[in-house]
Amino acid sequence: MRLLLSLFLLNSLTQALPFSLIKHESSSEQGPTLFVIGGIHGNEPGSYFAASVLAQYYTITKGNLWVIPNLNHKSIMMNSRGINGDMNRKFADIDISDADYPIVNELKKIITDPQVDLILNLHDGHGFYRKEYKNTIFNPGAWGQTCVIDQGTLDCDHQYKDLSTIASQVSQGLNDGLIQDHHIFDVRNTNTRFDDEAMKHSLTFFAINNNKPAFAIETSKNLPTLEEKVFYQLRAIEGYMQYMGISYQRPFELTAENLKKIIKNNGNVTINNKINLSLENLRKDLSFIPLESKSNGFSFTHPLGGMLQDGGKYNLYIGNQKISSLSPSVHAPGQCSEQIGIEIDGKVEKLDFAKEYIITADVSIINKSLTRTNIIGFTHESKKDESNIHVTLKDFDPKYSIDKEAKTYRIEFYRENDFCGMTLIHFK
Repeated sequence: MRLLLSLFLLNSLTQALPFSLIKHESSSEQGPTLFVIGGIHGNEPGSYFAASVLAQYYTITKGNLWVIPNLNHKSIMMNSRGINGDMNRKFADIDISDADYPIVNELKKIITDPQVDLILNLHDGHGFYRKEYKNTIFNPGAWGQTCVIDQGTLDCDHQYKDLSTIASQVSQGLNDGLIQDHHIFDVRNTNTRFDDEAMKHSLTFFAINNNKPAFAIETSKNLPTLEEKVFYQLRAIEGYMQYMGISYQRPFELTAENLKKIIKNNGNVTINNKINLSLENLRKDLSFIPLESKSNGFSFTHPLGGMLQDGGKYNLYIGNQKISSLSPSVHAPGQCSEQIGIEIDGKVEKLDFAKEYIITADVSIINKSLTRTNIIGFTHESKKDESNIHVTLKDFDPKYSIDKEAKTYRIEFYRENDFCGMTLIHFK
């Protein structure tokens, strides 16, 4: 069973700062709950892309898995460690006026939820941790390729109280399947209470002080590819699930090569419930997209999907990767209540907005209502309304396509100048 809870939190400027809590819970076999957090630092993509793959593709058959893939979402899109400062240094105390306060406060409630048994905070860290100094990359001050603990054991009786033993077992398992020998994992104990003043303000130490076993997984920023970071993150998470007795299934073999393909699956975005765009092969810039003057709603199928406005443009992101920029054409929302049909390769069906239709030969909009049809990229000299005209791929100007292959085009519908909705047509 999968449950998606979108928590829309408001900062002092009343701007929406959402993060998603995705729950995979077995309905047949009860068991412990693992809580995984990705994206507390927006410039550590291995953490949030791993959490995203976990949220999208894993099925839990015993126990429970809770995942936040996009905690510090705006910082992720801006590829910043933290646009409001380091969020991972705000768990001991945080001023109510801090823009991160609603997120940190809500996260504390989830961490201390009685159902949560163990917490993983995902990171990408500098270098490769070694107990002895070798050089600026391999040294005791590096964080990369570590399972980090704040202390050896919890201060209370808990089934997962022996943090050092658990982290060591997971690290040993990781070292049985390295891509390169120097990617070896180790346990880094920060001994936070006595030796690390900064870490006293961290998420994991907050959890420890609330009698919750918590670990950080740090893959190295010096790994050459994103898929390698995600590979090690997921192997580590699976190691903790195995230790806890959480059973899972995934529809792919866990290799860096497979993850490279999976990470490229960007999904779709729906805008105002009237426009649906595939983000897989979208052009970098799209012009004259019919949007409202304000309060446009963007809904992404990908957990890391988001939108940032830059001047008059709406920039679409998956994680820290900008997919496309939309330049709007502002219209008031309209209502097209009459039934409109679409004839595809000789077959007629009811047309739905925010949908993509696959065309082999030709297409025509069947419309006898007051709704005006505008086929973008096609021009008919004598008609303002482009309903009831059969068009083929060769009738389109490729520069108006929405995809890089010039096979997908927009059909927009208006009542007077009010925008009712958009349909996409894709020619095979």
